[in-house]
Amino acid sequence: MARCYSEAMAARHPVPADPPRLLLLSDARNDAALERAIARLPRGAGFVFRHYHLPPRERAARFERLARLCRARGIVVLASRPLRGWRIDGTYGAAPTLPRRGLRFATVHSLREIGQAVRAGADAVLLSPVFPTRTHPGGLVLGPVRFGLLARLAPLPVLALGGMTRQRAKRLAVHGWAAIDGLA
Repeated sequence: MARCYSEAMAARHPVPADPPRLLLLSDARNDAALERAIARLPRGAGFVFRHYHLPPRERAARFERLARLCRARGIVVLASRPLRGWRIDGTYGAAPTLPRRGLRFATVHSLREIGQAVRAGADAVLLSPVFPTRTHPGGLVLGPVRFGLLARLAPLPVLALGGMTRQRAKRLAVHGWAAIDGLA
């Protein structure tokens, strides 16, 4: 997959390490399949732990178990709203709330939010939703054309999110892609 930003933009916004090109996001509905999904991820892919549905103690225990599996397989461990003491490689979330820890992936839906992510110091953005998703049934989607236009304007690596599958990802000229259901 090609990068979606120019060499000039990359020089102005250097990325400290090549962000993973494939991310698996955790969710309540894919929880039962996460161990199998992590086992199928290639080395260097990333795992984003969210699990907002769990109380703090259960969330921490689930994080530790999945993070151990990821580290054993060479998977980058990212967390959204990480708890104190978690050993992570980076964070994921909305640009204004991204903690300054490791790699920083911002979730964005518009050109304005891409600008916010740049100003917040994000290393990469997850631009969504590209296609209809189970997460937001009936919600508005960018579609591949509008997604492509926004991705080309982004001065950061762009990962496609929202209704993504391997086949759909191959049709989009971006840094990479992420999924909840498409990888579980």
